[in-house]
Amino acid sequence: MPFRIESEHLGAIKVIVPRVFEDHRGYFMETYRKDIFTELGIPYEFLQDNHSRSVKGVVRGLHFQWQPAMAKLMRVTVGSVFLVAVDIRKGSPTLGQWFGLEVSAENKRQVWAPAGFARGFCVLSDVAELQYKCTAIYNPATEGSIRWDDPQIGIEWPVKAPILSEKDAKAPTLAEWLETPGAEALAYRADAD
Repeated sequence: MPFRIESEHLGAIKVIVPRVFEDHRGYFMETYRKDIFTELGIPYEFLQDNHSRSVKGVVRGLHFQWQPAMAKLMRVTVGSVFLVAVDIRKGSPTLGQWFGLEVSAENKRQVWAPAGFARGFCVLSDVAELQYKCTAIYNPATEGSIRWDDPQIGIEWPVKAPILSEKDAKAPTLAEWLETPGAEALAYRADAD
């Protein structure tokens, strides 16, 4: 099997480990296969690939999209990041809870975070490149963000004074997001899990 689920978190997030073939020349690995991912419980079609490059100390996020709802399969190809996913599904039993993991080019972990989770990361190495597959096309009109340091969530970031975009610095708290009409689009539905 070219992939295995290493662990699952908050009832929806999966950490995936690829099978790596290494020798004196380097390595080879598959990073995605629809048939195997379907067997692993990720039967989604990916519609967009993104690539992000950032320097040490940058925090990007916490980002999400509600219309159409977007899930992401994320991996690091250069350097290392502390990758975070937060449950923002109104009515979810794990609402406001977060999962974080160091993901690097070296450990080759991938993180699956379904729609209804805000995602973000902090760069740990001098430079890092993150690539992610998305289940929806980007729609700037329904893109959202949650404040990276929302005390209600309490993420234990490995940086005290991050480098932020203006948008991320002014992002609303989770409580503020839950009061918006968009929150209903990502509401938790027990029968959907």
